[in-house]
Amino acid sequence: MYKPLPESLTIKTSKVNGLGLFADQDIKARTNLGMSHMKIGETIFRTPLGGFINHANEPNCTKVELLMTNHDDPSINFDYKKWNLVTTEDIKKGEELMLRYTFYNI
Repeated sequence: MYKPLPESLTIKTSKVNGLGLFADQDIKARTNLGMSHMKIGETIFRTPLGGFINHANEPNCTKVELLMTNHDDPSINFDYKKWNLVTTEDIKKGEELMLRYTFYNI
């Protein structure tokens, strides 16, 4: 069954802006929460992780870039990038997850 968010996260009203991602349980530093963004050509797509996380100058998460290529299968004619959301510090239950925006102007 498809789950748009990890079990440890929920979407709630944010004091920062609109809706945000919040911890449903304590989350350890360096936890990989999954894919937040993907870039195919010049278009960036956001997953629910990327679509609901708010900006902070001092964030508690970061995006880790993974380059996906077709080197193993030349019949696939594209390369793309994806980014996973990783916590940079311990996050307490109820705390909002924050990210420094790099794709968008704020």
